[in-house]
Amino acid sequence: MIGLISFVQAQSFDLGGAAPLGKLDESNSGQTSTASAADPLKMNVNLVLVPVRVTDTKNRPVTTLDKGDFALYEDDQQQKIEYFSSEDAPLTVGLLLDLSKSMTDKFDAERGAVSEFFKNANRQDDYFVITFANRPKLVTEATQSLSTIQSGLALATPDGNTALLDAISLGMNRMRSAQYRRRALVIISDGGDNHSRHRLKEIKRLVQDSDVDVYAIGLFDAGLFKTFEESMGRRWLNELTEITGGHTIPVNDISKLPEAAAAISREIRDEYVLGYRPRNFPVDHTRRKIKVQVVSSTELAPMHATYRAGYLASDK
Repeated sequence: MIGLISFVQAQSFDLGGAAPLGKLDESNSGQTSTASAADPLKMNVNLVLVPVRVTDTKNRPVTTLDKGDFALYEDDQQQKIEYFSSEDAPLTVGLLLDLSKSMTDKFDAERGAVSEFFKNANRQDDYFVITFANRPKLVTEATQSLSTIQSGLALATPDGNTALLDAISLGMNRMRSAQYRRRALVIISDGGDNHSRHRLKEIKRLVQDSDVDVYAIGLFDAGLFKTFEESMGRRWLNELTEITGGHTIPVNDISKLPEAAAAISREIRDEYVLGYRPRNFPVDHTRRKIKVQVVSSTELAPMHATYRAGYLASDK
């Protein structure tokens, strides 16, 4: 499916470019249903793309919808959906792996999670891996080889502090040269940053105004004795992922980590992409609100749509 895993956003898009996102359609939509997500992005052409993930009441992905099953609004004004895709197009994924000392007894499970994540990959996907402890390190550049990635991790030894925010900054910078328009960062960490130069507010703004979806698997221990950073880990990861339309999967049992990684891998492909040309197109550097509703008459159960709920109208 096409879910700009890395692309839950509103941004420029060339319909004639490489790695096309699917069929271009032309009918309109309807009204009602659910929504969620976060804030804006930047747009520098008049086609806005909005990746949308739809789930049922049991949080299972709904993958059988068509364009007519959606209604889309910008600043409460309904828009004509001109582009629709639900195909699994290739994407670029950045894996951000925590290698701080607190991960020592979790590292084998973390490597197993990487393997499970790739089992659901599109053969044309490309990936890079960043590990982080005292500082982030690019372990592998863009590659389509799991063995190359695993070889890069084989020599790693967990140690040091946790520079999570710096790792996200490096990952976002690396995404500027991504091969595909669909882009996502997937973080595996306890979220307890205690060594970054960057601040949470700065990184939140960076991911909010990007075209990259951010997902995380949070390893949250249930112990009573935690540092401030560890106790805030869940909150920080939730804030960073939700503003992009992604989310954090909490894992309290380390044996469930590979399962969570497989779920994230599938989820980033179970997305629709809706495209529209704003009626209020002049670039005015304002943040515009997006609302997506599922109006399907073929699905009886309530459905929930998750998406990045706005963008920054900018000419840059």
